[in-house]
Amino acid sequence: MVKRQRKGIMIRLLSLVVVMLVLSAAAILRDGRIFGHDLRQTHAAVVSVAQGSDTLSVQPDGTFVVNTRVLAKDVQGYGGPVPLKIHIGKDGRLTAIEAEPNAESPSFFDRAKELFSRWQGKTIDEAMAEDVDAVSGATFSSKAIIRNVQRGLAYAKQHGLADGGKGAQEESAEHTVATGWTLGSIVALIAVLLGAVVPLFTNNRRLHLVQLVVNVVVLGLWTGTFVSYTLFLRLFAGGVSLSAIGTLAAPLLMLIVALLYPLAGRSGHYCAHVCPFGSAQELAGKLSRRKLRITPRVLRVLTALRNLLWGVLMALLLTGTCTAWIDYELFTAFIYSSASVWVIVLAMLFLVLSVWVPRPYCRFVCPTGALMKSVEC
Repeated sequence: MVKRQRKGIMIRLLSLVVVMLVLSAAAILRDGRIFGHDLRQTHAAVVSVAQGSDTLSVQPDGTFVVNTRVLAKDVQGYGGPVPLKIHIGKDGRLTAIEAEPNAESPSFFDRAKELFSRWQGKTIDEAMAEDVDAVSGATFSSKAIIRNVQRGLAYAKQHGLADGGKGAQEESAEHTVATGWTLGSIVALIAVLLGAVVPLFTNNRRLHLVQLVVNVVVLGLWTGTFVSYTLFLRLFAGGVSLSAIGTLAAPLLMLIVALLYPLAGRSGHYCAHVCPFGSAQELAGKLSRRKLRITPRVLRVLTALRNLLWGVLMALLLTGTCTAWIDYELFTAFIYSSASVWVIVLAMLFLVLSVWVPRPYCRFVCPTGALMKSVEC
């Protein structure tokens, strides 16, 4: 019995290692980075940028351009760094802000870019004093934009690009980025803690029902916090910086529940007690006691189709043929202000189906769930 348990733990541990290697490979292939280290950047290029040759440049018309690629290299959006080019005219006013290539989801980043207009046309001092809030529905991307602008403006101020400047205010700009703790991130962390810990000690149905509602409202609709391939690649490519620890606290705890709990024999804990879309499906299932009966044969076919879909999607990801699919997992429907219409429609269809079929998306489609299930084998 003991030998069998040890063998099971070893198999799950090896499966976890394989999953970690696969995700690392995907991060390198897609972003060329692993845990914040840019593998495509030569040493010469690093030295050149560090010396400031690309951080500050002057255009033929006299416009100064501040590139935040190095200044804010530790600032992460949802998919990784979000470097910007800040254009400053001869009069010390911001004439334009443009985004450098990044790995953010296009639909979310386009929404976050609406912030650019808040700084344009202002002097450096006015822009630094501007109190800009994150865009609802694109929190990670918009916070990364805000921090990049703050770093860039502090650098511009330090190098005398603002008329009448009194020196660098880099320290004050650094102060504003803090560590990402907000009311939403704190409540989300508490919600994940409850889902991670309480079910270990009790199977009370009423408490579970409350947890399901909390997951949908707090983790889903309020903060848009969930485990997905986008989160996996964001962490494996960019790592975790102190400037984002508050924002990432709940997602990191989710990953622990999703990947490490199975090693202790708690298979499926994340899906059953934490995942907001899984919770929404279970709540929908409580609307009717009549369920569609699925024969064992059909169940096997559906399971095989899910594995086939997962295999195809992983092949597309690892070969770089198509990586955009990770931005369209149905979890993003919770961020309804930025999610694609067809993602929202599909999510609603699966919720309706959940009334008669228990958790259909979780059981027969979810690519993230398939990845986590591979650790449980």
